[in-house]
Amino acid sequence: MAAQAAAAAQAAAAQAAQAEAAESWYLALLGFAEHFRTSSPPKIRLCVHCLQAVFPFKPPQRIEARTHLQLGSVLYHHTKNSEQARSHLEKAWLISQQIQQFEDVKFEAASLLSELYCQENSVDTAKPLLRKAIQISQQTPYWHCRLLFQLAQLHTLEKDLVSACDLLGVGAEYARVVGSEYTRALFLLSKGMLLLMERKLQEVHPLLTLCGQIVENWQGNPIQKESLRVFFLVLQVKSVKPCLKQLQQCIQTISTLHDDEILPSNPADLFHWLPKEHMCVLVYLVTVMHSMQAGYLEKAQKYTDKALMQLEKLKMLDCSPILSSFQVILLEHIIMCRLVTGHKATALQEISQVCQLCQQSPRLFSNHAAQLHTLLGLYCVSVNCMDNAEAQFTTALRLTNHQELWAFIVTNLASVYIREGNRHQEVLYSLLERINPDHSFPVSSHCLRAAAFYVRGLFSFFQGRYNEAKRFLRETLKMSNAEDLNRLTACSLVLLGHIFYVLGNHRESNNMVVPAMQLASKIPDMSVQLWSSALLRDLNKACGNAMDAHEAAQMHQNFSQQLLQDHIEACSLPEHNLITWTDGPPPVQFQAQNGPNTSLASLL
Repeated sequence: MAAQAAAAAQAAAAQAAQAEAAESWYLALLGFAEHFRTSSPPKIRLCVHCLQAVFPFKPPQRIEARTHLQLGSVLYHHTKNSEQARSHLEKAWLISQQIQQFEDVKFEAASLLSELYCQENSVDTAKPLLRKAIQISQQTPYWHCRLLFQLAQLHTLEKDLVSACDLLGVGAEYARVVGSEYTRALFLLSKGMLLLMERKLQEVHPLLTLCGQIVENWQGNPIQKESLRVFFLVLQVKSVKPCLKQLQQCIQTISTLHDDEILPSNPADLFHWLPKEHMCVLVYLVTVMHSMQAGYLEKAQKYTDKALMQLEKLKMLDCSPILSSFQVILLEHIIMCRLVTGHKATALQEISQVCQLCQQSPRLFSNHAAQLHTLLGLYCVSVNCMDNAEAQFTTALRLTNHQELWAFIVTNLASVYIREGNRHQEVLYSLLERINPDHSFPVSSHCLRAAAFYVRGLFSFFQGRYNEAKRFLRETLKMSNAEDLNRLTACSLVLLGHIFYVLGNHRESNNMVVPAMQLASKIPDMSVQLWSSALLRDLNKACGNAMDAHEAAQMHQNFSQQLLQDHIEACSLPEHNLITWTDGPPPVQFQAQNGPNTSLASLL
């Protein structure tokens, strides 16, 4: 017995020594790998060599699985070798499923592997993988919630919002059961965002009411609480104006808070909606969108500059795709502002910048191709290239299934056909019927419906049906005044002024044109200022007010010169050739123009 005991003790000691030796070589290789990974610049090839050196030692399954995960992660994040990354992650996922109590490796492998499958457009492989991981992770709250979010995001990218909403509902109920009101709110707010995208407003309001109560009642990490409030207010701000001010106050509060190093006691609470720096950019973006819609374009430009400066700093340290999305959306809005304020050359260069950003990311291009062609269409209108404008808007319509964007494009395309006269009568009538604001308007947006009334008024004006035009324009005014849509108000006033001038009612015309000019100067909207100054010149001349007529003529001359100079500069840029691009990815290079080849008559 004693001999057996001695032999057993000897074997145990040898096993312990072997384990200790195994641990020492493993830790040494791991230390080297991490040193190379975190070097400046990172030495990824050497890091990979160190990790690969683990396998010849025939390590235990736990070490083998973890090393495959580490290799897969390094190759996925730092190289273009997706085939090897996939192979290591698949091995990590396979081996880890055979090991008890090994959740962190198991579910991180599943999460990363499904990300890689999606990147390779193997979405049908990613979905069952995530479903299996969700099924076996119910005893691990953090990973169960994270995987539910990931699968919901995957369905959202596929435009399957019903499945995404179902998963977020499952996540909200699970979070409630495990006692995480914070993560429950995140799931519910995410679901509310998707319902808003689907325009299911009747379902959204009770959901947001519940979210508001949860956010106010939750007592936890101050930054997490404020981030929930920001998410909640971003969803509210589209319809409730005071929310914008509250949103800006939230960001000021968050910027004064220090990140709390104490981890939440509930593992299901281990989520951040967005880093606070990203939230700051998002609030700038929402402010830009609101300022632009209300016609406060200088404010929009000021906040765009702030946001883009912040983004440049963040992108030096962070390659998160959401930052590029923010940048593109900001540029899309500021481009529209530039076109209104008479800075077409700058707008064109920023359109080119959006093209370059989209070249770097196929997904970004897929999500923004329709908007890019719409912006080019608006630019073409501003330089009087109506055939190109038609081609760009038609391309944009082909690329979008988003109802609000579709209605915006159709409204602008209709205005192109109206200006073109009798060339497209049948198509124009068809378009006008599809965006008829009097009945069955396709979207619930007040702004777009008001714009549709304006386009109908413009059409009636060109047809010489002045009473009908006045009715449509008064509807536009009613809606634009109620919603603070200053640019639509200015456009409607000046067109009404033009109608009254044609009808010989100079007093009423003046009553429309003067406030139109004041509002256009405040925005500032160069086209409306040009139009208003021409009308004021003619009105004052007709009324015998020589000095006022001379002053208005001088203003008109100044606006004409500014617009003409900008027109020539824009059309001379090599990027002007973008107006002919209607198919495939954005062109990489542009050849210089010999000079402007577009008519300037519409500016004078």
